[in-house]
Amino acid sequence: MTDATSRDGTRSGSTAQPVGGAKGPDELRQQIEQTRGQLGDTVEELAGKADVKGRAKARAADLKDKAGAMSVQLRSSAAHAGHAVQDKAGRTGHAAQDKGDRARHTPPGRARGAVRAGLGHPRAVAVAGAAAGVVVAASLARRRHHGHC
Repeated sequence: MTDATSRDGTRSGSTAQPVGGAKGPDELRQQIEQTRGQLGDTVEELAGKADVKGRAKARAADLKDKAGAMSVQLRSSAAHAGHAVQDKAGRTGHAAQDKGDRARHTPPGRARGAVRAGLGHPRAVAVAGAAAGVVVAASLARRRHHGHC
């Protein structure tokens, strides 16, 4: 036994082939084909690792695809959020307009009572003024949106 041979008769660093070699020409041909296949796989793997430019291009294409997908997702989320805000603003505007319509149809006697009550509660008057501002703003926004300016 030498330094390159282990106890079981195989060479160290090899693909565990017996030291004695093949036991006939057919087995030798089979071993040669197997070794050629392994060598071809190794050469392909090394060539792939050596192709830095090709790997960089593939990585760049992958990152570009991911960025494009993320862009589409962000646009979709923004559009969805915009529609949700528009819907909520529309509902708020309609509710404020309904309250304004009801206030216009309040009998004068009730209006005087509301004014007297407001004098005793200035904070409530401020809130009512803000609500009226919202009604006007919603009405103007709706007219502008529908092209009635």
